[in-house]
Amino acid sequence: MTAPGEAARRKPARRPTIKDIARRAGVSESAVSFALNDRPGVSQETRARVRRVAEELGWQANSAARALSGERAGALGLVLARPAQTLGVESFFLQLVSGIQEVLSARQIALLFQVVEDLGTECALYRRWWAERRVDGVLVVDPRTEDPRPELLAALGLPAVVVGGPATPGPDPSEPAAGPAAAPAHPLLSTVWADDAKAMARVLDHLYGLGHRRIVHIAGLPGLAHTARRIRSLRTEADRRGLDHRQVHSVTTDYSDAEGAEATRRLLDAERPPTAIVYDNDVMAVAGSSVAAERGIPVPGALSIVAWDDSALCRVTHPRLTALVRDTPGFGRLAAQELLAVLDGGPLRTVQSELPHLEARESTASPSPR
Repeated sequence: MTAPGEAARRKPARRPTIKDIARRAGVSESAVSFALNDRPGVSQETRARVRRVAEELGWQANSAARALSGERAGALGLVLARPAQTLGVESFFLQLVSGIQEVLSARQIALLFQVVEDLGTECALYRRWWAERRVDGVLVVDPRTEDPRPELLAALGLPAVVVGGPATPGPDPSEPAAGPAAAPAHPLLSTVWADDAKAMARVLDHLYGLGHRRIVHIAGLPGLAHTARRIRSLRTEADRRGLDHRQVHSVTTDYSDAEGAEATRRLLDAERPPTAIVYDNDVMAVAGSSVAAERGIPVPGALSIVAWDDSALCRVTHPRLTALVRDTPGFGRLAAQELLAVLDGGPLRTVQSELPHLEARESTASPSPR
């Protein structure tokens, strides 16, 4: 009988080596190497015996050694430079990663995921991964309006796909000429993107059609490319309808429920509060709905609410929240497939995901007369 605590004191089991396989199979170590790496120099019978013994011993190739020999590391990287407190409550990245993982697991490729404090730390991590050959390529999320990462990754020669839009100023990817798959928006990297401008136009069409003229967009982090596109689209749509920018505008936050709630309080305390608020994620939309309830402001009677990304939160809140619906796991699958295509020798290009559609629910209605 094992004494208490004895298992915890045991040394970890030693990993089997090529020498172990050679001893068990009765062949030389070089023969094992030839057999496991599918190289000529051994008979089919020996190759089969070596592989059978390797499987019995639970042998796995050392990824670092394989990388040093010029083989792939068998892993892709994903770094997220965002406030850590915003990740536990936002479902977008969990759904995105689930789609990425679905594609990678089918190819037996690992996902190396890390959260860092800022963009500088993210860039330093890319340099370390490249030097150590830890990953074969990376998925770059949250592209910035001014972004050092594409130039860095191109200089390192580390394959990458930008997820969410072009990382540096350049041709607007929403131009019709781009098509669903065209030349890359950034000349150094492939890009998969969603048309935030058209999505915002759909939201404005809905609210304007209901009669709203005081509409505020509570956006996410400033400096992100998609935040800039949404803000720009809101202004364009306001101008097209002759709306006052003082009544139709955007404010930025860190995506958290706390900042979403605080921004909502400031807006509702204004002399002429908005009749509709568009939130850049589901968490802030639910927080805003709670603030309205605290103030005794009926939704949608006195305030209409729209969430940018749909989730279970939007569907279980009372009233249920009108939201932009998109296939976020599908977006992750598209990004992973594009990076694997690049690694397999495919061309750099820009690929557009499906346009989100607006699901109108009980949180939006015509504004009450004032």
